[in-house]
Amino acid sequence: MWIHEHQDWPNFTWDSERLAFKLAETRYRQGRLLGQMEELGFGFKQEANLKTLTIDVVKSSAIEGEILKPEEVRSSIARRLGMDAAGLIPASRDVEGVVEMMLDATQKFAQPLDQNRLFGWHAALFPTSRSSMQRITVANWRPMDAGPMRVVSGPMGREKIHFEAPNAERLEAEMATFLTWFDKQNDVDPVLKAGIAHLWFLTIHPFEDGNGRIARAISDMALARADHTSNRFYSLSGQIESERKEYYKQLEKQQRSTPEITGWLEWVLDCLEHAVANSEQTLNRVLFKDKLWDKINRNPVNERQRLIINRMLENDFEGFMNTSTYAKLAKCSNDTALRDISGLKACGVFIQNPGRGRSTSYRLPDTIE
Repeated sequence: MWIHEHQDWPNFTWDSERLAFKLAETRYRQGRLLGQMEELGFGFKQEANLKTLTIDVVKSSAIEGEILKPEEVRSSIARRLGMDAAGLIPASRDVEGVVEMMLDATQKFAQPLDQNRLFGWHAALFPTSRSSMQRITVANWRPMDAGPMRVVSGPMGREKIHFEAPNAERLEAEMATFLTWFDKQNDVDPVLKAGIAHLWFLTIHPFEDGNGRIARAISDMALARADHTSNRFYSLSGQIESERKEYYKQLEKQQRSTPEITGWLEWVLDCLEHAVANSEQTLNRVLFKDKLWDKINRNPVNERQRLIINRMLENDFEGFMNTSTYAKLAKCSNDTALRDISGLKACGVFIQNPGRGRSTSYRLPDTIE
């Protein structure tokens, strides 16, 4: 018996006492992270938000086997948010669609979630009305003639059925109940609501394709409501992708069980706590940049020096800086590069590594006093 065949469906229940500690710990971590982020300047807060949204889009698609280029995703998000970081990188139609959905869910989190909005998200995900080479019904619930919706694995003829969704004739009523509950002001903690909504939507599986990405967008929308901000500083999708095997295991376990979902919510809270904890790495890097530029701006640097510092602060910069690399990146002579480096070293922005002669290299400080 699948969960949606149970007589109590969809009246979910859970053990509040068993979840109390995990929920309190998760909410504490969320609050602490958001408080730290609020102390940042506007530009650095925007950068952290951009990084998190980029991870969210890339990882949510990766869970479904869709590999998106992070630089395209970042460019698309930045352009839509009106940020200078957009650059000139064009984004593919697939990228634009999933970005459009994610930003609608998180930036307009307070607006009602209704059938037409979900249809718009689905149309954005499948602008050609095709999933791979197969034509699908877009911006509407999966039709009767599509047959039963099953999650299967294994070779043809020996498939293992992991889950079978409700029949298509149930979708109108099922989704009406879900959407009414999602926007209703009730006494369910918003974080728990994100976990319940995720499971509920995936169990109904209303579309022919794209259900996983839409379910995670709905979860992000619920979490934005919980945080009371459109800025995203932690990525649940990113954490789910890193725990993908356990995610599918927990999902299948619950969908083969009853509407008593304490175990599922425990896993969601653990996953969310890991997501918030991991986001502290992003926070620490952004805080470091904030403090570094505060130090630099006391003794302003020239445009070449600013260019090199920004390049060394990028995630993909590896190794250390030396005179020839500086000259190449800044498009200047070695003598000019050496003068710039000496100036940065004198004010403590560059730290010289051990070694002399051609082995002389420099790094940024590990901490800022």
